This record gives sequence, structure tokens and C-alpha cells, in this order.
Amino acid sequence: MSTKRPVPAEIPADVIDALARALVDASTVPVLLLDAKLTVIAASASFCEAFQFDPRNVTDHELSELGRGEWDTPPLRSLLRATLSGYAKIDIYEMDLKRRDREPRRLALNVVKLNGQDRNVWLLLTISDITDQLAAEALREVLVRERAVLLRDIRHRVANSLQIVASVLLQSARDVPPSDSPLRLDSTRGRGRSITAIQLQLAGDDTGAVAMRPYFEQLCDSLGGSMIGDHEQITLDVDIDDSMCSSEDSMALGLIVTELVINALKHAFPDQRKGGIRVSYGSSADDWTLKVSDNGVGTRAASGKPGLGTGIVDALTRNLGATQLVSSSSSGTSVSITAGAVPARAA
Repeated sequence: MSTKRPVPAEIPADVIDALARALVDASTVPVLLLDAKLTVIAASASFCEAFQFDPRNVTDHELSELGRGEWDTPPLRSLLRATLSGYAKIDIYEMDLKRRDREPRRLALNVVKLNGQDRNVWLLLTISDITDQLAAEALREVLVRERAVLLRDIRHRVANSLQIVASVLLQSARDVPPSDSPLRLDSTRGRGRSITAIQLQLAGDDTGAVAMRPYFEQLCDSLGGSMIGDHEQITLDVDIDDSMCSSEDSMALGLIVTELVINALKHAFPDQRKGGIRVSYGSSADDWTLKVSDNGVGTRAASGKPGLGTGIVDALTRNLGATQLVSSSSSGTSVSITAGAVPARAA
């Protein structure tokens, strides 16, 4: 047995009028209620406040009469009349509100037809001032473009710095390990390979920040591949967190790791001794610690002028505003580079 749905009773025009007025009164955004002649029936308090109108000079006035006629624009008038006739529906219409002695404001308008009856039609006009939003978006676009230029400049500077470091290393380091050393290549070539790895990692970055885990993993893979002949005899492992670092600081950290790993490979495992080197990095807030340790024979007190690698590590550590702590015994050597907190002295 089928049943017919009851036909909803037509809402009286005076009820619709009351509801529309209540909606405008309760609105926290600029809203106008217009009749078929584009006369303002009601205006929200936020409209009067936003556009500095006395409420008594808004209602019962045509939209074109508000202020000094700045609301009387042919495109807006045509669109409102088209909406009244049912030929158009204005979801978003943007216009410039130009007033004397004031900066122009960019407005986004939304128009809704509330009643389709010929003798009683209303338009609900909602107004949003998007001037500041558009200005903020334009500023963001400018900042993005400036940032892209700055990143390209930083990348070029980093690449130039790495080339200078590589040239110094190639001219200064001529130490080739003995034939029975676990090192497969001389330290000069190892340094060159690591610098290439650093350049490749930084060149692929578009944000100005480098993810430390893949960065150190690639660097140590390059060092191990170029300098360790027997990976069963000597291992090189990494333990890196998920932190980020600026391109310039990561370049310095990469060069420090290069020098400390090379130093461990050259001195920690004599006479075909087996062992491992571990590179770790972790950060917390503004603190970070880079550590390169091995389980080799330890280092003896150096005499005379420090080597090139030691000088590089010392200089880079100072430039990073960090401190260096070296701990060595017969069970191995550990070098910690720490920034943000001074490490405790080794026992």
C-alpha cells in the first residue's frame, strides 16, 4: 500500500522576512539583506563596524546610496539583478571597494536568493574583506622566490667551499698507506670521494635543510667503499637519528666525519687487526652530538705539529661553536663533537 508524502505548507512571507532579519542580526560577518529594489532591509552590526557606517544611515537606503556611492558599481548592480531574476548565481564575486581618503579594499561577495516569489524576493549579501589575505599570499610568494634565490646562493657557496677544501687536501696530503694496511686507497682519494658524496647530497636538497640519516649513510658508504679493502676485517657503521641540519653545518659535520674516520682507519687497526668504526649523531632541541668511535688499539700522545686532519677537525669544530672531547684507551678511541651543552670530561 503506497502512501503519499504530505505537501509541505508554504512558509508565509512575513515568517521568511522575520527569519532573514534574525539571521542578519545574529551574523558575526558583514551581511546585508536586500529587497527586489536593492534597498537595504537589514544590516549586520559587523557590516556597519567594518565599513564605518551609522546603522541609521544604512537600512531603508538603496545599496547605491551607501557612503559616497562606492557601492554603486555597474558590475555589482548587474550581477545582483541577474540573481534576482534567476539568471545567475553568485558564489564568489570579487570587487575593489574604493573610498575617498582610504586605501582600496578587495572584497569577496556571496549572494543568495532567499525567496523566489515575484512579489516578495530577498537577497542575502555576505561580504568578506580579503585584502589582508591577498597581501599575505603575495608576501608568501615573494618570500618563496627570495628563499629559492637564497638557497641557490648557499648551494653555490657550499660547492665553492668544498672545491677549495678538496684542492687543499689534494695539495697537502700525500700519505699512502703501506701495502699490508686495511686501507684500500690513500687518504687523499678517500677525502675526495667523501667531498663528492657531500656535494651530491647537498645538491639534491631544495629546502635548505639536510636529513642527517641519509646524508651520513651516503657519506660513510662512500668512505668505506673507497678506503676499506676488506669489509670483514674492518666495519664502518652509522647510528643517526631523524634530525635535520642546515646545508652549511651539515657540510662541516661531513668533513669532520671524513677526517675522523680516515684517522681511525690509519691508526686504530695495525697489523691486520680486526675491528669496527661507528659514526653516531643525535640532536635534542638546540643540542646535538656527533661521535666517531672505534674499538682499535687507542692513540698515543702526539708529539710535534698536529696533522692536517686534526687541524681541519679543530677548525670546523670551532666554526660550529662546538666542543670536542677525545677519549682513548687500549680498547679504542672516541671523539665527541657537541654543541649546546659542554660534554663531561673523560675520566
